[in-house]
Order: sequence, then structure tokens, then C-alpha cells
Amino acid sequence: MDFTYKPQLPKTKQSIIIIGAGGIVADAHLPAYQIAGFEVHGIVNRTKSRAEKLAETFGIPHVYETVAEAVASAPDHSVYDLTIMPAQYLETLEQLPDGAAVLIQKPMGDDFEEAKAILALCRKKNLKAAINFQLRFAPFVSAARAMINSGLIGELYDMEVRVTIQTPWEIFPHVIVHPRLEIQYHSIHYVDLIRSFLGNPNSVMAKTLEHPAKKLSSSRSTILFDYGDSLHAVINTNHDHEFGANHQESFIKWEGTKGAIKAKMGLLMDYPQGVPDQFEYCLLRQGEKPVWHSEKLEGSWFPEAFIGTMANLMCFNEGSTNQLYTSVEDVIDTMATVEAAYQSSDQGGIKPENINHFDNL
Repeated sequence: MDFTYKPQLPKTKQSIIIIGAGGIVADAHLPAYQIAGFEVHGIVNRTKSRAEKLAETFGIPHVYETVAEAVASAPDHSVYDLTIMPAQYLETLEQLPDGAAVLIQKPMGDDFEEAKAILALCRKKNLKAAINFQLRFAPFVSAARAMINSGLIGELYDMEVRVTIQTPWEIFPHVIVHPRLEIQYHSIHYVDLIRSFLGNPNSVMAKTLEHPAKKLSSSRSTILFDYGDSLHAVINTNHDHEFGANHQESFIKWEGTKGAIKAKMGLLMDYPQGVPDQFEYCLLRQGEKPVWHSEKLEGSWFPEAFIGTMANLMCFNEGSTNQLYTSVEDVIDTMATVEAAYQSSDQGGIKPENINHFDNL
């Protein structure tokens, strides 16, 4: 059975310069880089004390006052890791050396127009630029991809992401106020994931909703992807399930003509502590009843998946692979799909005809 799920690691040492010192750096980036043995050369943040605290905790040798200072002091072949908010991307990318390798935190801008501007700037500066859609590299996703690519579950005809949880949005103060909260900052992971398996959809139908008792722009969404008449793909998210753990859900499911895979994303349940992931599969065998099997995988979405995005960029930077999986050239299509979802949500569906019109038929 092919459960290949660990990422290809670079063959050369490449120093990382981290720009930003928020919670995601402490909780995911730096722990992941320690696990992988990546060298973090320096860190810069507008509030220097935050960078200094992380440098002390994780043994980072250099703390810089400005991006310009970090760039000037960076070793050859350094990789830049942008962990700042999207509004700062363009001004920061402008300061990087032409041709540099850079991993940009998701999303690729606050809207599609900003995403296009980021793409244009990366092209202008010839940057080796990737977006940190690390869910693609979560162990349970990589294992599912290996099984699907080897033909074990046959032709894929259904892919579903379902999230029914209670999300503590208050721990993300810079995100909670966003006018496009749920899809732009959460379900975008699943939009990107579905694209990575199924390609770009023909069209998108969506509705994203607020909660009547909460001051959030949105906290629940349904997104349906059109891939023709036999391939079903849907995202259902509900971050307002405040009724205990009994009926909370967090999973990705793939169904094919020869089998199925279901991956429990434990991180999202009781976030940020999380619960254990679960990876299950069922392969159909003629004359036998379906049986589900479990496979124990090492690691999870946080922090191990963050190894994958950085490792892929490093491998691309050194030339040991020609595939930059989450390149800005690819992710611009994720941003276009997200924009289509918002347009669909705003425009609404097709109103049914009034049945009273047919009384005399």
C-alpha cells in the first residue's frame, strides 16, 4: 500500500529570513523548520521586541530592524518567509532582491485585484514565489494523494470537505474584523485543496453567511464546484457549532469507483489544542463486504505541513525539482475561484416560479 506522505527535502542548505513575528510563526513555521532541520538566519518585525522574543526561544541568531536591513545582511541563496498581513505584501515584495525565493503567507492578497497585483510584481521581479497553502502537504492529504495517484480508489467522483466546529475567532484579532472572513481566511484552504486534486472548476455556486448573534462578516459557507455531470465536489463549513464535541466534524472525504478515503482534521476540533487526526480507507473487493482500515500517520497539519511548502520552495530554488506546487502562477486560480464564490454568494440563486401562476393549468 502506497502511503507516501513525507515531503521531498532540499539537498542544499538555504538560510531562511522570516518577515513577521505573529502567532503563526511561533506555532507553526518555526517548530516545523526545527523538525526539518532548516536554518533560520534572521527575523524582522515592525515591533522588534516580538522578533527578539522568538529569536531567543528558537535560537535565531539575527534580529533586524527593517526588511531592507534583513535583505542587506542575508546570505547568498536565502529564502524569504513572509508571515505578515496581505496589506503589506506588495511593499515588502518590492524590497526583496530580484530573482529571490519567497514563501508568502496565504491568502494571496485581500481580494482578487490585489492578487493580480502581487502576481504582476512577482513576474516583474522574476521572484520564485509560492503561497503557503500548507494543507496540500498535511500528512493525511499527501497520503490520500499517493493512493489516488496510484489508482487504488479508482476514478474519483466525489470530494467533500465538512467542518462543523466552534472556532475561537477572537484569537485572530487582525483577521476577525475582515469583511470577507470565512471563505477568504478559512475555506480558501479547501478551495485550494480541491483545485489541487481536481483542477479548475467550470463554475462555482456558493453562499457565505453571518451568525445572527455575532459581529462577524461570515462564519458559515457552502461552496459547490461544477466539474461536469459525474464529479461532485463540495465544501460545507459551520464555525458556530457551540453545542459540545459530540456532533462536531472536521474531515475531508474522497470517493472513487474502487474505494474511498476519509481524513479527520483533528487540529480544528478544540482549536488550538486539537485532537488526533484519523486516516481511514476502504477498498472494494469483489465478493467481499466493504471494510474500513485505519493507518497511523506521523505529524499533522500544524506544524508538519509547513515543512512541505518551504521544502518545495527550497527544492525549486536549488533546481532539484521543477514543480513549485503552490506558485503564484497556480494560486492565482485559487484566488479567482474564491472571487467567483463571493460573486455567486452576492448574486444569489435562481428564484423559483410562483406556483400560483400555474393554478389554471
